[in-house]
Amino acid sequence: MDSQDGEVLSAVRRWADQGHRFALVTVARTWGSAPRPPGAWMALRDDGRVQGSVSGGCVEDDLIARMAAGELGGTRSFVRHYGVTRDDAHRFGLPCGGVLELVIEPAPDLALLDELAQRIASGLLALRTVDLADGTVGIRDGCRSDGLEWDGTRLTTLHGPAWRLLIIGAGQISRHLASMAQALDYRVLVCDPRVEYSAGWDVPGATLLAGMPDNAVVDLALDPRSAVVALTHDPKLDDMALLEALKSPAFYVGALGSHANSAKRRARLLQHFDLSEAEVARLHGPVGVRIGSRTPPEIAVSILAEMTAVKNGVSAGADAQRPAAAAGVGCRVD
Repeated sequence: MDSQDGEVLSAVRRWADQGHRFALVTVARTWGSAPRPPGAWMALRDDGRVQGSVSGGCVEDDLIARMAAGELGGTRSFVRHYGVTRDDAHRFGLPCGGVLELVIEPAPDLALLDELAQRIASGLLALRTVDLADGTVGIRDGCRSDGLEWDGTRLTTLHGPAWRLLIIGAGQISRHLASMAQALDYRVLVCDPRVEYSAGWDVPGATLLAGMPDNAVVDLALDPRSAVVALTHDPKLDDMALLEALKSPAFYVGALGSHANSAKRRARLLQHFDLSEAEVARLHGPVGVRIGSRTPPEIAVSILAEMTAVKNGVSAGADAQRPAAAAGVGCRVD
């Protein structure tokens, strides 16, 4: 599984090698109920082929028609609105009140897109800026705290590697969590050295890693788009993995357990391991949002709800107030 960034960049590089011209379209701003959030982008080839998405499909159809009619030519980037009127919203299938403001780049610089792809492949976050006033495009290092910026003439978007979830433990909760996380576009990896659990792992698309969990955390070189959830209930497995994960730029680290066991875990991590209070405070435990969950699928839902809230910078209760990875650490992954 690849991130949308990777899919778009792979497509345009392949199209360029085949001699095709293409345009990039990015959602710069939305009002009301828009189908795709700001920052969503797509590539549109000269023959109408599309990679990525900026709406539910009708806006793409209109852009394809405009490409075929030669309206997306030239070299200067420009802005186009959809859904400004009620008739437009109905025509393009936008929700009631939904408005999209798109930045369209008819002739993107392939060399700069290659540079962006290389940064993402190296596990880096990158900021891409398109200035409509002077026609320049720039790429620089980004941090997890960065976000989309748009003032009507200058668009800056954050790009990075695919979102990943490492699950420690291959039990029943892990099975539901792995399946649900993939539906949210996470690349899911599972590590459990206990043969009685790992031997039966058969969740499609979720890769089973060999070895000890702490080694798996180190080998994966966690980046700001990585999450780790420990579900074994075995301190020998969970604690060592959490030790490495809490030192990493991972945006979310959680562990299953009661309030009492979670308190004991924090005490162990502070007393026996080289972790600061700030690092231990990043741990989400008991893991998940409190929704009264008791069954494995309900627990998986609560975990993904909390992960999503943290990912989107939204409070999901008291547990979501824990400090995130330090901005300086999250800017670069070596």
